[in-house]
Amino acid sequence: MPDAPLDQQPDQLGKEVRGRIVPAFPGGPVENRRQLMVKLCWMSLWMLYLIYPVKDLTDGHHGLPVQVAGWSALVGFLGCYLTLVAFRSTAGLQWRGSYPLLGVMVAIALATSLALGTPWLGLITYVSVAVGAVLPPRLALRGVAAATVVIVLIGLADGADRSAMAGLVLPTFLSGAAMTGMQRLLLAMRELREARETAAQLAAAEERLRLARDLHDLLGHSLSLITLKSELAGRFMDAEKAEAARAQVAEIEQVARQSLIDVRSAVSGYRKPTLAVELATARSALATVGVALEVPESLAEDRPGLGAAEAETLAWVLRESVTNIVRHAAGATLCTVGLDETWDGDGARFAVLEIADNGPGPGKSGPGNGLSGLDERLALVGGRLETVAGHRGRGFRLRALVPLGVKVAV
Repeated sequence: MPDAPLDQQPDQLGKEVRGRIVPAFPGGPVENRRQLMVKLCWMSLWMLYLIYPVKDLTDGHHGLPVQVAGWSALVGFLGCYLTLVAFRSTAGLQWRGSYPLLGVMVAIALATSLALGTPWLGLITYVSVAVGAVLPPRLALRGVAAATVVIVLIGLADGADRSAMAGLVLPTFLSGAAMTGMQRLLLAMRELREARETAAQLAAAEERLRLARDLHDLLGHSLSLITLKSELAGRFMDAEKAEAARAQVAEIEQVARQSLIDVRSAVSGYRKPTLAVELATARSALATVGVALEVPESLAEDRPGLGAAEAETLAWVLRESVTNIVRHAAGATLCTVGLDETWDGDGARFAVLEIADNGPGPGKSGPGNGLSGLDERLALVGGRLETVAGHRGRGFRLRALVPLGVKVAV
């Protein structure tokens, strides 16, 4: 039976990226016609279970009116089911057409099973799956149980074989129950995603408040002092005390310059990237385009001898490298990141950040503005950038070297 609920909210893993469809979580929603067609084709594979009612209609033991009614019912049932899949995949949980279509499916399944016999009981299995996906979680399992009871009662009334009944009852209950569990899981995932978004918004708000507090602390005293000294300079000028007024103006200039330095320092610290933050961002960005990130747990830990400026530069390198993979490494499935130490010919010690992917490689194109900017950043801290093709020309490997300070023996 179908392997996925018929209604979900959008998930980031179900997007089309660089001309290919990134696999979504089973039952994930669609965002364009191509994904919808792929989903409908996948769902059509499960229509093979309709072979029994089709065979019943083509065996020739029904008259023409019954065959016409049977084919009409079968086409109507299949149309309702595929419409339910298509519209709930795009319109989401609140699509109002779900319950009417489910009602039509129930009516067709009951009518054909009662009128045409055991071969049509398989339609109730599809009803069980739709019930598990459409009804609210608190009612879905009851609906699945009800569908199972109905298929048992109709089968007993028709005198169906026990083995045939077992082959219908178990799939009816298990597929419907699995769909109910899948719906609960996806609802929990949606709530978790919303909770993460809320946490991110709260973190951003807290960071803005921190910056506001820092700026208030930095500028409150300085601006108050500038105001007082400006008033004092004005009084000295009124009293024709030019030297005293000039001294106050000089102090005002000094306070203003220091305030500017403090503000720049605060804002710079506010925007300064770190390896730990960039790793988390990189993992999310790469997962969006279907690229796995392989990184040792120790990479985000503090490294003795690595200064703040050098660590910040490595964070910028990681950010730009991941951006390049997302934009240009079509077909890549793996990105590896490592941090090690090395020595040059003069005995100087360097920290080496290495980022590699298994994409198509740089080809014959030269370095872009991003890599040129990284080279300049590294040069400011005494480092350098090295770029080479991956193993056997496949992929791209980037190495950023920054100097390390002297280790302190403990």
